Amino acid sequence: MNLKSLKIFCDIVSRRSFSKAAAENGVSQSSASQVVGQLEAHLGVRLIDRSTRPPAPTREGQAFYEGCRKIIAAYDALEDQVRTLHEEVAGRVRVAAIYSVGLHHMSRYVQEFMSRHPKANVRLEYLHPDRVLESVEQGQADIGIVSYPRSSRAIEAEPWREEPMVLVCAPGNAFAGRVQVSLDELHGQRMVAFDSDLVIRHELDRSLAAVGAEPAIVMEFDNIETIKRAVEIDAGVALLPEPTVGRELAAGTLSMVRLAGDEVVRPLGIIHARGKPLAPTAQRFVELLRGHAHDIDAVTAAATTAP
Repeated sequence: MNLKSLKIFCDIVSRRSFSKAAAENGVSQSSASQVVGQLEAHLGVRLIDRSTRPPAPTREGQAFYEGCRKIIAAYDALEDQVRTLHEEVAGRVRVAAIYSVGLHHMSRYVQEFMSRHPKANVRLEYLHPDRVLESVEQGQADIGIVSYPRSSRAIEAEPWREEPMVLVCAPGNAFAGRVQVSLDELHGQRMVAFDSDLVIRHELDRSLAAVGAEPAIVMEFDNIETIKRAVEIDAGVALLPEPTVGRELAAGTLSMVRLAGDEVVRPLGIIHARGKPLAPTAQRFVELLRGHAHDIDAVTAAATTAP
């Protein structure tokens, strides 16, 4: 029994898949299955019920998983600490972010971090909000980036940045060229919206309902990039965070109108597992994000201030 075997077992349990865990660890599916068999033979108990789909841990397997997860996390933190004893950031940080945080924004932060710390290893994964929380809780990610962050018994959250929401439309849309638009003007308008199970959708629906506006939802997506593509062909208008539309404004494929009256914002936050100190490399990455908390995307700023 070694640390890699424990890691493979934990990945099988957390991902509920032998094949995904095998790919994650660079081994064959049969090798991953053999690892579990060897652990079961060593412990004299069955750890995973293979008759279920997806495979699920037994009661003994769940207890073993919880303990192994802590062992692996402690080793990763120790390894990171040793590598950074001489102030050289050379460890690993795993980041899980919601799709709608903006693909190019997070990639830019990763590139900046890697240019500062070329020996560091950053793994960035985009997931559904529920999967971001699950990934952090189960130790698959060191930190997560989510909207409308909330602390819980398992998660510690801190505010990161607030992004103004704006109306986005195709250049030929009737709203294009307007300086401002009030939310009540969106009543009955065709709208491309976020999926109904996302927190951002609930918050936007609440803001619209407060002024008696009920748009006609024509499409729903779980990510901003797809929403923008639908708006570009004038399928409807959308309410999106301002920093995420800079490239399209500069290219002239979208138009933006600010919201009048009370400002509607989307708060973003950084989350990590409660009671588990961040490893030095992860802490450095969080510090970089904090330093960009008040950034305004240069492209967006140029596009929105042009006469």
